[in-house]
Amino acid sequence: MNERSSNTPVLRAEFGKVAVLMGGDSAEREISLKSGQAVLEALQRQGVDAHGVDAATDRLLDSLQRERYTRVFIILHGRGGEDGVIQGALETIGIPYTGSDVLGSALGMDKLRCKQVWMARGLPTPSVRVLATEEDLARVEAEIGFPCMVKPSHEGSSIGMTKVEQPGQLAAAWRLALRYDDEVIAESWVTGPEYTAAIVDGQVFPLIRLETPRTFYDYEAKYTATDTRYICPCGLGAEVETRFQVLALEAFNAAGASGWGRVDFMLDESDRPQLIEVNTVPGMTDHSLVPMAARAAGMNFDELVVRILATSMSDEKPLQVEANHGA
Repeated sequence: MNERSSNTPVLRAEFGKVAVLMGGDSAEREISLKSGQAVLEALQRQGVDAHGVDAATDRLLDSLQRERYTRVFIILHGRGGEDGVIQGALETIGIPYTGSDVLGSALGMDKLRCKQVWMARGLPTPSVRVLATEEDLARVEAEIGFPCMVKPSHEGSSIGMTKVEQPGQLAAAWRLALRYDDEVIAESWVTGPEYTAAIVDGQVFPLIRLETPRTFYDYEAKYTATDTRYICPCGLGAEVETRFQVLALEAFNAAGASGWGRVDFMLDESDRPQLIEVNTVPGMTDHSLVPMAARAAGMNFDELVVRILATSMSDEKPLQVEANHGA
């Protein structure tokens, strides 16, 4: 059962015993461990009874019940943690958790079907084709053209993604993506700047513009590069930024996402936004974007983590403010 929150601050004791669920066995395990450790330390600094739990543990659900955890902060990236699987498992044993429910998590992780929902709602997103057979390579060339982006449909952190600039590169990019997923998509390339909108409990934080000298904002640019630039304020006019924030929240809600997350989009040649994807469990490392956007909104890392945890709380209780000035 994923209980929903209000914007009311909570007493730290109201959280009970919290499992910070991290690691797992997806391709993003190492990033999840880094994010999870940062979240765990922040919660402990704020007086929350928080404990780190590696999702790769045998008989995980039995362990969560045996240790009498009252809620779970999910900081698992990738499959098994960000796709509705762990969310559904936690619902079967009645433990509240942070972030999107089963449907929102599954759609956020499924790039193809998320885009199909957006297209059905009339929201702007780059054209897409599925790469399932050799014949589809020619279809992508004819209908999408070059450059295009080839990516696994169910991976995060830009894993398995390739910018394809000419027909001779398409088959190799397809085979690379197939190493990570049995469903591969090709998406029309968007030439303009990239932005991200962090969302926590219905609030859209200031947008961040991303700049990298690399071909695109890939895994290295996200997690290890020192030359990636994060620009906030993002440089857009106030009216335009507000309009894009509204679009990001609409896209987030259309995908069934809730609690917290991030929506990435780019501007095309006509400065029109093109939605790229929803992240329902974004990174929380020192390179991560949600903490950066929260700082721009006047919220430090510890406050952000506690607010995210509060999205697992029921809004039925009259909760009171408890300031913690010892952090």
